Amino acid sequence: MSVSVLFIGGTGRISTSCVREAVRQGMDVTVLNRGRTGERTLPPEAALVTGDVNDPQSVREALAGRTFDAVVNWVNFTPEQVRRDIDLFGGRTGQYLFISSASAYQTPPAYLPVTESTPLRNPFWQYSRDKIACEDLLVKAHRDDDFPVTIIRPSHTYDETMLPFDGGWTVVDRMRAGKPIVVHGDGTSLWTITHARDFAVGFTGLLGKTAAIGEAFHITGDEAPTWNQIFGLVAEAAGVADPNLVHVPSDAIAAADPNWGAGLLGDKAHSMVFDNTKVKRLVPEFGLDTTPYRLGAREVIAWYDAHPDHKVVNAEADKLMDLLAERYAPRPF
Repeated sequence: MSVSVLFIGGTGRISTSCVREAVRQGMDVTVLNRGRTGERTLPPEAALVTGDVNDPQSVREALAGRTFDAVVNWVNFTPEQVRRDIDLFGGRTGQYLFISSASAYQTPPAYLPVTESTPLRNPFWQYSRDKIACEDLLVKAHRDDDFPVTIIRPSHTYDETMLPFDGGWTVVDRMRAGKPIVVHGDGTSLWTITHARDFAVGFTGLLGKTAAIGEAFHITGDEAPTWNQIFGLVAEAAGVADPNLVHVPSDAIAAADPNWGAGLLGDKAHSMVFDNTKVKRLVPEFGLDTTPYRLGAREVIAWYDAHPDHKVVNAEADKLMDLLAERYAPRPF
């Protein structure tokens, strides 16, 4: 009998690939969302149900008493949302998968590679602290009430619609225009970057597995280029041979733009390399056939070039990058 799985959300950057992989593996897939799919399309084999998870009664009515082997909520970010799901799905699923974040790990990490036993502590980013609070709530529910949780911690996971740096297309537009490109720090910190297709193999392999219940897993790629290399690979994909990289201290970026800085100081400014032994033990096929970022970057640029309406330049970010680049560009002697 195939695994029955409910995806709440299911049309996001990571979740769409997981829905497709679950269907490819022959699982019985149901997707519940508000009926919005955006740029990403779901396979016809996935049953679509309309409901709003923020309205639990609408979910109960939409699911009509159905139970599932696994339930995955892709859009939970706060403890209040998790409490709602514990009430909603307790007794209705054999496994509940919470999508946390690898940014919940100790930041900066005391040692590399990061394993699932690395402490959870991020004093810099509220997003990460909220994810930690959600994990704490779910661990307690598992210990006290046998709630069947599996915690998943993705790191930087992308599909063809996502550029890896703050500013998005603004950065590529600057590359192609020959403008200076702001890179945080000295650009030599290591950053693990994972294609959503690759993540989906590891994630889907955990669905319905009793050995995964009560456990936490990060699911990340084994490739960890430097930020200088990441910017260079995107430039190469965009047809820019020699991008003008200007290195700016992360603290200076945070002082100029606290929102940009939070994601740097709380995540991207620190080297992050992961040991994936734990997930590979349960899903041995994970990591065997992956997309290197050199090819992934080409996919991303090709997608944007085919969707010019998404080539949005943020005027404020563009102006700030000009100011930072002028301030920190090397001066000739």
